[in-house]
Amino acid sequence: MRTRTLGRTDVEVTELSYGAAGIGNLYRPVTDKEAAATVDAAWDAGIRTFDTAPHYGLGLSERRLGAALRDRPRESYTVSTKVGRLLVPADGDGDGHGAGDGDDLANGFAVPATLRRVWDFSADGVRRSLEASLHRLGLDRVDIVLLHDPDDHAEQALDEAYPALERLRGEGVVGAIGVGMNQSALPTRFLRETDIDVVLLAGRYTLLEQEGLTELLPEAAARGRSVLAGGVLNSGLLAEPAPGATYDYAPAPEPVLDRARRLKAVTERHGVPLRAAALHFPLGHPAVASVLTGARSTDEVRDTVEQLRAPVPAALWDELRAEGLLAPDVPVPTPRTTPLDTPHAPLDTPLEGSPSPTERS
Repeated sequence: MRTRTLGRTDVEVTELSYGAAGIGNLYRPVTDKEAAATVDAAWDAGIRTFDTAPHYGLGLSERRLGAALRDRPRESYTVSTKVGRLLVPADGDGDGHGAGDGDDLANGFAVPATLRRVWDFSADGVRRSLEASLHRLGLDRVDIVLLHDPDDHAEQALDEAYPALERLRGEGVVGAIGVGMNQSALPTRFLRETDIDVVLLAGRYTLLEQEGLTELLPEAAARGRSVLAGGVLNSGLLAEPAPGATYDYAPAPEPVLDRARRLKAVTERHGVPLRAAALHFPLGHPAVASVLTGARSTDEVRDTVEQLRAPVPAALWDELRAEGLLAPDVPVPTPRTTPLDTPHAPLDTPLEGSPSPTERS
């Protein structure tokens, strides 16, 4: 699998990255055995970049990912985690309910609520969060650290958290730093006002919508910075735009659902599943270093890889433009930029053929 380097750093990422929210019991439980098998399937497919966060399952994702990678050579893979939410012991509610009663499904994770999240973008909070993540992962370092969803904490993130990350990078504790969000305005500000290396942009540069193309992606390209494209299936809408499909984690509005159906009609006329076109699309932009997709099973990993191995004809992108579903100036993949077609050292192993897609985030 081909690799790219983030910004001006030495940190390499594979063009397909594995997002570990699913093995943190996103929406429903996954067993330890299933989680380990899922990470193994990603590894066998040549994926060498793995993204997690304390938020995912109150630390469960980090623990399971670390366990699955423990026997792999450390120099052979890239790990990304996030800061901004500290995990602290849960408190009782004073009404006879003890600390840790109940679950975390209100936050999307099927885990016991033995911990709670506390927003903290202070310098001390950054270091404490990273130390706790390293402990859960069982690692002595991570390669990428991202400020996680600082939407309502922009000034503290810029004034306190970012300088702390910059110091950690300068000390060699981490290789690359950045911000991960599902909006483009604040990450663009980070690109302009700081020296971050990478933006994880979730759901804002997809086949369905290209908000990130207005400012963020051009800014990243001009400054030699990189973008990780997450949420490329728009909460599953581009996996199957059927009634009841979700968009941004809520029921898809009818105009959005209709647009997704029109996209599907075009891609299928060219013999390409909609999800395959959606996975290919972001890599057409020169600033996008990797597409980050989640999976909770071996079948989902293999399906994602299969879709990225499938060719997408140039005529498909041409018809999307002709139908007004892509603007004329939106960059699209070319045969040269089609992913998974060339082995690359040092993060590579041969791609194991096997089927089959799904990213649910």
